[in-house]
Amino acid sequence: MAKILTIDDSLTMCKMLEAFLLNAGHEVTIALGPREALEIARTEVFDLVLCDINMPEMSGISLVSKLRRLPAFEYIPIIMVTTENSDYKKEKAKTTGATGWLQKPVSEERLLKAVNKLTG
Repeated sequence: MAKILTIDDSLTMCKMLEAFLLNAGHEVTIALGPREALEIARTEVFDLVLCDINMPEMSGISLVSKLRRLPAFEYIPIIMVTTENSDYKKEKAKTTGATGWLQKPVSEERLLKAVNKLTG
């Protein structure tokens, strides 16, 4: 079982990811946007982060950069879960500290395969 932080500005997306992860026995914390995620990240430790890119107050790529500056998140795997598919955005996310990339819509099988690979 892994402790996972899910970050997206869509409650529907967060709830879908949460359902998949809970069904597999993981513990899930939802952050509805980057600011809430940063508040949570300052007080809790996670095994994995799932993060959207396109959010209104701050991009997921900027958020990853901020998370990587927190000692507890220096080596935590971060998977971008997004509708984006451009090579430029993928490279930018990678150089900022993202570990992996899943394109929406993401199936339960693909999500759990990625989560298990990184938290196994």
